[in-house]
Amino acid sequence: MTHLPALSQQRAELEKVWARWAAGTRQLPAIVTPNVPVPTLREEVVESWERSLRTVDPARAVAPATDRDELGARWADSPLRTPVTELAGEIRAIAEDAGMIAVVTDDEGTVLFSCGDRSVRRRAETVNLAPGGCWDEPYMGTSGVALSLHTGRPSSVWAAEHLVEALHGWVCYCAPIRAADGRQLGVLDLSTYWDRSHPMILSTVRALVTAIESRLHTEQSRPVARTRLECLGVPRLFKQGRQIAMRPRQVEILTLLALEPEGFTPERLHAAVYGDRSVSPSTLKADVSRLRRATDGRIADRRYMLTDPVACDATELLAALEAGDLATAVRLYRGPLLPDSDIPGIVQWREHLDVGLRTAVLADRNPEHALRFGQRCPDDIEIHEHALRLLAPGDSRRALVAARLHTALRA
Repeated sequence: MTHLPALSQQRAELEKVWARWAAGTRQLPAIVTPNVPVPTLREEVVESWERSLRTVDPARAVAPATDRDELGARWADSPLRTPVTELAGEIRAIAEDAGMIAVVTDDEGTVLFSCGDRSVRRRAETVNLAPGGCWDEPYMGTSGVALSLHTGRPSSVWAAEHLVEALHGWVCYCAPIRAADGRQLGVLDLSTYWDRSHPMILSTVRALVTAIESRLHTEQSRPVARTRLECLGVPRLFKQGRQIAMRPRQVEILTLLALEPEGFTPERLHAAVYGDRSVSPSTLKADVSRLRRATDGRIADRRYMLTDPVACDATELLAALEAGDLATAVRLYRGPLLPDSDIPGIVQWREHLDVGLRTAVLADRNPEHALRFGQRCPDDIEIHEHALRLLAPGDSRRALVAARLHTALRA
């Protein structure tokens, strides 16, 4: 790594070059610091600056934001969601150990996922390098994300190579993520402060992208789930896009099988469904048999488990929590797991999901999560108080939260 004094001098010289461009004078400064080489602007950076200056003000302070509902839909529909979620623990560990933030965008430069060092994330949020931020070149000018999207190659952008001055304290290392057919699906970015730059970081980004693509290509070769179960709030089952009716007991058993893909022994499933009630094993066999017919025979015989994938909002929420993707978890939460069910297995899973999500919301500093979760939990006094603490004094939504809190206190 370059010694910090020399790195600081190079950054200062690069700032002079940037200032000329930002002012419309596209030439090197006439006076330079002795013994400090004048930075040579890379051709791809110059070309990006020229394109960006048509639409981007270098004085811009923050990236534009995507609508929250649109962001949720983008992440839910993204083919990157499953592989990134599965590798989130590894990505987070690398980013936190290195004092960096990891970001995944879609093919339009919208941030879908982020994790990493807490202090770095807080600073990144001030420029909206966070879920929902738009980082394609027409929005935020020259950056690693923008270059990777434009060139289709791994890229790094350091300090004042960023067109937007608010980003001059950063360095970012990015690489595109591709589908098996070569389509560019998005970008993985590792960013940190300019004085922590190191060429090996780009190798780490490439390795993480390789791991994501490996899982992505495996996932794309698997059978697509033709059945979708929604069991958070009002339960609904869809087969090939059409909603079908099912008995409550069938929905309960299917939910348990979806949440525990390793399956159940007959004895354990009996306990999860009937508890201590005196119910014969033949009753469970009959209930499973009816469910098997409803799911076109997708339940194994000896060990009760799903033999074909069933998409399920509860399992997606659980995966989001495990990945630290709170925005997705809150969006998926339409209410408690099968709220009218009292069977032991569902009650246990309901408490597990509710406690996990509620704890994550209370530990988070984003008021959007507390607002949305509070909408689904109108009696939760602590959640409403948490939202009030997070909302700025002039935020008009404080009135809504205050009304929710007042109602909850009177209940």
